[in-house]
Amino acid sequence: MQDNSGDTVRGIYSRLHSFFGPQGWWPVYTDNGPGYHPGDFSYPRTERQMVEIAFGAILTQQTAWKNVEKALKNLMDEDLIDLEKMANISDERLQKLIVPSGYYRQKAERLKAFSRFVLENHGDMRSMLSLPIEELRRELLSVKGIGKETADSIILYSGRRPIFVVDAYTFRVMERIGLMEKRDYDMLQDLFQGSMEPDHRVYNEYHALLVELGKRHCTKRPKCQGCPLSEICSYNKKT
Repeated sequence: MQDNSGDTVRGIYSRLHSFFGPQGWWPVYTDNGPGYHPGDFSYPRTERQMVEIAFGAILTQQTAWKNVEKALKNLMDEDLIDLEKMANISDERLQKLIVPSGYYRQKAERLKAFSRFVLENHGDMRSMLSLPIEELRRELLSVKGIGKETADSIILYSGRRPIFVVDAYTFRVMERIGLMEKRDYDMLQDLFQGSMEPDHRVYNEYHALLVELGKRHCTKRPKCQGCPLSEICSYNKKT
C-alpha cells in the first residue's frame, strides 16, 4: 500500500460524494417500492426494517440488487419479513418465492438458519444488534452461509454500526486505483477504517458510492471517460 493511502482514500470519498451525491442506502420497501433515502440515516426505524435489510444482505449474495428486489417483494407479499415465520416456512415454498435472487436452495437454507439463530440466541434483531461490534460479527460469522461481506452489511446497514463493507466493487476500484496489492478483505477493510472517522453514516455512504461507481464507470470493461476518479486512477493512466 502507498504511504499516502489514507489521504487517497479520503480524497476518493470526497470526489465520489461531490460527483454522485448522497445515495440513500440501504433501500427499504415503502408503498412505492424500494425506498432510497439520501441524507437520512435514521433507517432502519423498525424491527421489520432491520429484518428486511438482513434478509436482503443474504439474498444479494452473488446476484444483482434488481433480482433481490423481486425476491424481497415476493416475501413481503406473503408477509414473510418476519423471523418467526421465516424460521418455520417450508423449504419448497420459500425456494419458490426467492427464485429471482438465484441460488435459491442455498439462500433459503441461509435465511432460515439466520432467523433461527436470532430467535434462539437473542429473541429479536434489535437485541442481537445491540451487542458489541466484535462480538456481533463473531456471532454472525458462525451462522452457516454468512461470510464477512454479509455479516458486515447487516452490522452497518441493519444495525447502524460503524464497520466498513468490502464487496466486489470495492476490490475492483481499489485494484484499478492502485491501492491494493492483493485481494484481502481484512486488509482493505482496515485501510478504510484507518483512513475515515468511525461513523456509520460515512461508511454507509462510502460503500454505496463505490457501488454506484462500479455500476456506471468501473465496470468489468471500464468506462473511464467521465469517471470522477480518472485523474488519480493508475489503470486509466496506463491505458
